[in-house]
Parts: sequence; structure tokens; C-alpha cells
Amino acid sequence: MSPNDNRIDARDWSLLAVLSVLWGGSFFFNGAALRELPPLTLVLLRVALGAAILLPLLRIQGVGFPKGVTGWKPFVAIGLFNNVIPFSLIVIGQTFIPSGLASILNATTPLFTVIVMAAVGEEALQLRRVAGVALGLAGVIILRGWGAETRAGQGLGILLCLGGALSYGFAALAARRLLKDSAPLGTASFQLMASTVMMALVAGATEQPWRLPMPGLTTWLAVLGLAGLSTALAYIVFFQILRRSGATNVMLVTLLIPVTAILLGWLVLDEPISMREIAGAIVIGSALLVIDGRVLNLLRRGT
Repeated sequence: MSPNDNRIDARDWSLLAVLSVLWGGSFFFNGAALRELPPLTLVLLRVALGAAILLPLLRIQGVGFPKGVTGWKPFVAIGLFNNVIPFSLIVIGQTFIPSGLASILNATTPLFTVIVMAAVGEEALQLRRVAGVALGLAGVIILRGWGAETRAGQGLGILLCLGGALSYGFAALAARRLLKDSAPLGTASFQLMASTVMMALVAGATEQPWRLPMPGLTTWLAVLGLAGLSTALAYIVFFQILRRSGATNVMLVTLLIPVTAILLGWLVLDEPISMREIAGAIVIGSALLVIDGRVLNLLRRGT
């Protein structure tokens, strides 16, 4: 199926919900692991273990490796903008700001994606989509709240997380142009491999991970959750949606992440849901309907 950046079918809406759960967990895993690991070392472990998890699947599925420098170039570009830059900026940002605020800032990703696509002429700047994304961001703020916690360097943390969201917008553009015919499993694996090499250089030069004390069991469990669930499995789902429904639509997952986090807290931890959270979820749902456009078309036909 060719990507359609104006419509998402029922299957991809379901996959977006699954992806929101997988990526929503990354903020929790980051927060737990950062207690014992420096940020760039954590990113290195995330992409390296994620790649290692996917390697056996490549062999099972018979997916061949890219050939030569030319074959690897697209995956280096995707790895840079989809992993190295945003993962590093966001995880460093989380050392200055709470995870909840980081997830709100991450929800600006669809807005940046719409702007990037329009700026390079890939997509028309549709008022409906911009309004829908802005409405969704307002819903996220209502649902999560900005939080009363203030930390030193919070302004820097906000800027770093916004920089990560902007990088995801460029990653969507690169994926659209460079990886139209790449299988989701291969794309997920090869971009993580390329990211591992880049992060090994960066973390090795700045944090020297081999000199760090061995982390405890809780930290390793958080790292494994981050690599296995929020990276390896999540990217297989991500590139499947990207291939079917397009770059802008797949980034809508960042609007769903806070909603799924609230629902998981209610279902798994028996946490209460406030009226503010219900109102925020309704606003986000309305925004997704506006972005999708089909309900609006039905309303126009009925008038």
C-alpha cells in the first residue's frame, strides 16, 4: 500500500495505539536508568541492545544487509535524525525536567513534522492538519498539566526536548525520501546498527562508559525494557505504519502517548483518573478526528 498522508485505516490506528504504549514506556525507563547511568551511555545501550535483539530476526526472515557505503547511507541518515540526535537531546533534557513535561514536549513532534514537510514542498500546509495538531497539543497539556515542579536548568531541558521533537520531523522527511521500499524489519535493524556506531563514538569520547561502575539490577531491567520494547519492537511497528500511512501520520503517536500512560496507570496500578485527564483525552480524540478528516467530510455532506 502506498503511503497516504491524509488518511489512516483501522489497522494503522490500532498500530498507533500499540506504538504509543511502547514509546510511552521510554520516558519511565529513561527516568529509572538515569539514576545510575549518564545520558549518552544510556542511549548507546538502548540502540546497541535494540540492534542485537533484532539481528536474529533478520537471519530468520532472510533479510540481507545493505551493500557498500551507498547502501548504508540512508540508514545512517535515519539513524542520525531518528535516534542519535533526538534520543540524546531528550534523555539529557530529562536530567533537567520531569518525565511528564518531557512527554508533553515530545507531543510537539507532529507539528514540527507538518512544518518540515511543508517547508521542503513534500506536503501542502493544510489548515485542517495544523489546527488538529495544535488542538491535540492543547489536549496533551490539559491531560498532563505542566506540573508545579521546578528544577535548575528547566529552560535548557525544555529546549533540548523541543530539539529532539524537531529532529523527529527531519527523520520523517528522510524516511519518506530514502526508505520508500525498505522492509520495516530491515529498516529498524539497520538504522539501529548505524546509530550504535555513531553513539559509540560520541559516548566513548564524552563519558567513557568502560570506566563507569556496574549498574544495579533495576537499572539493567530498565535498559532492557528500553531496548527491547521501546526500541526494537517499537521500530518494527513504527516503520510498518510509516510504509502504509505516511510520515506525518505516524508521528501522531506522540499525541497518544500521554493518553495511554494515563490508561495504563488506571488499569495496571489502579491510579484514579481525574476529570482534567478525561477532558484532555476528549480534546486529543477530537483533534485526531480533525486530522483524519473523514468525520468532517461526513458532516459537510449532511448539511
